[in-house]
Amino acid sequence: MHWLRDFIELFFPRQCCVCGTPLVDGEDEICTTCLLDLPEVLTAQGDENFVERRFWGRLPVQHATALLIFKRKSKSQRILHQIKYNGNEKLALIMGRQLGLRLSANGLFDDVDLLVPVPLHRRKERHRGYNQSLLLCQGIAQTFPRPIVSGNLVRTRHTDSQTHKNRIQRLENMKGVFAVKEPNALQGKHILLIDDVITTGATSEACWAAMSQIQGLRISIAALAVSGDT
Repeated sequence: MHWLRDFIELFFPRQCCVCGTPLVDGEDEICTTCLLDLPEVLTAQGDENFVERRFWGRLPVQHATALLIFKRKSKSQRILHQIKYNGNEKLALIMGRQLGLRLSANGLFDDVDLLVPVPLHRRKERHRGYNQSLLLCQGIAQTFPRPIVSGNLVRTRHTDSQTHKNRIQRLENMKGVFAVKEPNALQGKHILLIDDVITTGATSEACWAAMSQIQGLRISIAALAVSGDT
């Protein structure tokens, strides 16, 4: 089948979804140049971890991190748009693997028991065809092996887009959105909540509100990207 693939690519070359340059053998969806040139979040702890600081005083997060810094009209925005709006499921798995490598190397997440994707409302997931946070989890699990628990944390109602809302509006929009079907399954666990992008943290806060009464539950947070506005 390799000859058939090579023949097809002679007329329809595979292109990097970020910069549009032709991909070479060993590259998939994103070229090596773009992968190495992404605006990554520097690994930091304590006061220097601005991702973690975003949740201080709002939820008892153990640790928080992200792979990329989200900026408008940047490569990170193009990656997120490919994943969320252009149906690029393979890219979500690839970037999930990259995030998993970061988590494995970090050391702060070694005692995480479960990966929990932020759920979509069934109407939105049916329209999109997939949950990008679940795809990220599946990629993460390839390089940071942990069981994925999907379907226990659920979104109970459809909400308007958060994109053009400020922090207060986002918090109001997310009130009472999530619920847990089987709280006992999470008792005493350290979960890693996975989202595609962290902006104000309202979504993570709403997820925690649904889980906060579960005995012994600890939460850490990881996302593909975090807004650079601190």
